[in-house]
Formats: sequence, C-alpha cells, structure tokens
Amino acid sequence: MQNAKLMLSSLAFTGLVALAGCSFPGVYKIDIQQGNVVTQDMIDQLRPGMTRSQVRFIMGNPLISDTFHPTRWDYLYSLQPGGGQRQQERVSLQFNESDQLVALEGDFMPGVSRDEAILGQDGSTVSPATQPAEQKPAPGSLEEEIQRDIDTVEPFPVPTPEPLDTNPN
Repeated sequence: MQNAKLMLSSLAFTGLVALAGCSFPGVYKIDIQQGNVVTQDMIDQLRPGMTRSQVRFIMGNPLISDTFHPTRWDYLYSLQPGGGQRQQERVSLQFNESDQLVALEGDFMPGVSRDEAILGQDGSTVSPATQPAEQKPAPGSLEEEIQRDIDTVEPFPVPTPEPLDTNPN
C-alpha cells in the first residue's frame, strides 16, 4: 500500500513536470528583436555627401563595422513575433575616402515604406509620392484664421546678456 502511494505520487509529480514544459494555446510568447531598428523615416533623411557623424546621428551606431571594408557600415534588424516567422532587414551604407555617404543598398529604399511590415502591423502604406495634397482651409473658418496668424508671425530677436564682469577691482 505504501509502495503504491509512493509510486502514484511520483508518477503524478513526473506528469506535472512534463506537462509544465508543454506550450498551451493562448500562452503569451514574447517578440524577439535583435539589431538596429531602422525605419523608413531614417532612410528618407539620408542624403549623398553626408559625413559619417551625420549618418551616425540619424541611424545610430552600425551593428557591423568591418575592418576589411572600412568604408561600409551594415545595419541589421530581425524581429520574430512570438511564435511567428522571423523577419530580417539589412541596410548597407557606403562611404568614400573623404568619409562622405555615396551609396545605400539593402531592403530599404528611399520613399518606399516598409515599417508596418517589419513591425508586424497590418495595413496599407501610403508612399510620399501618392499622398494626397494638403487641402486649404475653408474661407472664414477657424483653421484659416489660425493659418493666417501663423503666416504673419514676425521673428522676435532674442536678447543676448552682457558678459559678467569677473575682474574684482
């Protein structure tokens, strides 16, 4: 009787431990992000001729700065939504001998938005070329009055303080 109870309890304990390792439907799984987050807005700010420090200000430090290719910076980003398929994006920036940006290659291109696809959001994207033109406010409306006030604002000179006298005479 004692052996049967011991065997039954050890079997139940082993079953619970084995069951704890299984994944149940509805269990939250975390998103795994690795690398540099690169958005379309960052890519759209890059211009040929920018210096390395300007590019670093916009993009951040590169994930890969290869010693064999000192003129190339690589930015990699991967996202694996909990239980989903892993998505990976890559951008390589090329600099010339005078440390100016000369080329961009990879999964991002200027003017083509892929941010929603990378972040796992559904929805259609509107590229800057197909955005509707900004409509003018209706005459006599509050929006027109606010816009007119903004357009007629005069810059106000900022006073510069006089230097402090540090000579104790």
